Parts: sequence; C-alpha cells; structure tokens
Amino acid sequence: MPVAANITDAMIVVHATFPLDPDERERVLELTEELEQKTREEPGVIEYVASTDVNNPNLLRVTERYEDEAALGAHAQTDHFAEFTAMLPEILAGEPEIMQYEVSEATELEL
Repeated sequence: MPVAANITDAMIVVHATFPLDPDERERVLELTEELEQKTREEPGVIEYVASTDVNNPNLLRVTERYEDEAALGAHAQTDHFAEFTAMLPEILAGEPEIMQYEVSEATELEL
C-alpha cells in the first residue's frame, strides 16, 4: 500500500498544453529550455517542467507549481514569459489549453 506524506499546505498549480506547428518545434524547444531555466530561479517557484507528449512530439506540456498567487503573478511579469507568449501565434498549430488550480493540500505518494 502506498505511503502518503503531506508536502505542502497551499500552492498554485498551472497545467498548460500547447499544440506546436511541426515546422517550429525545434525553435520552441530551445526557447522553452531557456524559459524553464529562468523561471526555476524565480522566488516562489516550486516546480516548472516542460516536456513533449509521449504519443505526440508536437504537443508541449508545461506543469508549474508556485507557492502562491503572488509568485505566479510575478512570473507573468517577467521578460522571459513575455518573450514566450509573444511567439505563441507563430508556433501554435491550434488553441492552447491552460488550467490553473488552487491546491489547499498535496500529498506525495510512495509506491
């Protein structure tokens, strides 16, 4: 049976999915790598991970965890975030899906 441990009292989680234009994929991955590195250095960022989908290499998934709404707001004001959002019309092959969750408790499960 899994063992559970409470790892936080509250946080903001964002999950975004971006369908990529296959011709822009390599450019997007380079810019996303830079976005990841800079975002992880921001105060209040718990986790920031971007990856491509196992079944669709032209689907970029981004999972973000912030200590609070203020940390997410600060991230949205950074130059690297502005650069990423400015390029979206050039690199997307469809509508992105972006979901934000306010989590009051999270539990880490051990298998």
